Amino acid sequence: MKNALNPRLLGVALIVVALLLAPIVFSEQQYLLRVVSTAAIYAIAAYGLNIILGLTGQLSLAHGAFFGVGAYTVGLLTTDYDWAFWTAFAVAIVATTVLGYVSGLIALRTQGAYFAIFTMALGFIIFIVITRWESVTHAHSGVSGVKFPENIGPIDFTEPATMYYFILLFLAAAAYTTHALLNSNAGRSLVAIRTSEDLAKSIGVNVAVSKQLAFTASATIAGIAGGLFASLNGFIGPDSAGIDRTFELLLFLLIGGLGTVMGPILGSLLVAFLFEMLQDLETYRFIVLGPIIVLLVIFAPRGIIGYLNSAVPARFKRRDTTLSGSALPAGSTTKNEEVL
Repeated sequence: MKNALNPRLLGVALIVVALLLAPIVFSEQQYLLRVVSTAAIYAIAAYGLNIILGLTGQLSLAHGAFFGVGAYTVGLLTTDYDWAFWTAFAVAIVATTVLGYVSGLIALRTQGAYFAIFTMALGFIIFIVITRWESVTHAHSGVSGVKFPENIGPIDFTEPATMYYFILLFLAAAAYTTHALLNSNAGRSLVAIRTSEDLAKSIGVNVAVSKQLAFTASATIAGIAGGLFASLNGFIGPDSAGIDRTFELLLFLLIGGLGTVMGPILGSLLVAFLFEMLQDLETYRFIVLGPIIVLLVIFAPRGIIGYLNSAVPARFKRRDTTLSGSALPAGSTTKNEEVL
């Protein structure tokens, strides 16, 4: 007997429905809708980190800096130079793409811990430029009055629900890109690199080009998230490009699940609401998160979604065996290979 429900599709459907209904559920609590909107933006940025770390296995600690470059590009162009949001947003995407590509040409000459150290240094350089170049970036004063997207016909982006769904479009695109990548030859090449670069080379993968494209795509997605973040909040400061931002995105990814499709969304939403509940104890919130991360490392090292990917199909496999009255043939599996 076949399973009536596919756990993978059911899990995705529940998350999608929850996201779509958020503006209705929080119609009387606009602050909570903003929290969800911000979490969605962080999830977009986490998808970028997922490409370079979760799929390719390269720990980039400059991801928060690319996020900040996107945010500051939109912020400065729409305030100091009075550009339209759409033009500034397009420039932000191009700028982070070019910066990511050029940085990758140098950074990817290193490997392992040296790559992480180099990208962390790059992130610090960008952060220092933002905090010291006061005549351009306003330094610690930040940038205020960042524009919302200009209206498109009757669509008013100053409405919280409209802006939320606008962000949700980019989140859906990031999730679909990850899904398509995981099921493509390019994605399998990245996973091969994560497993072993020597093995990847032996099967014909162009390791240098694949890593370069992954790093550039990662930076581009971070820049997109940064531009959305600046517009949503109307204000940005140097913290938007700090190393703490990178570690926050890494935290979302570790909790949700590295190398998974729905991990960035789940991790971002869970941590965002946990931070919201602990806002009165902001100084000590990482004391609460610390034990949670330790427990995840012990019991679910692949994150929540990674754990479900392993646990749920195994449960359905046992159920299928019981219902059929006989064990499955050696090497066979149920159709529910992956949950999310």
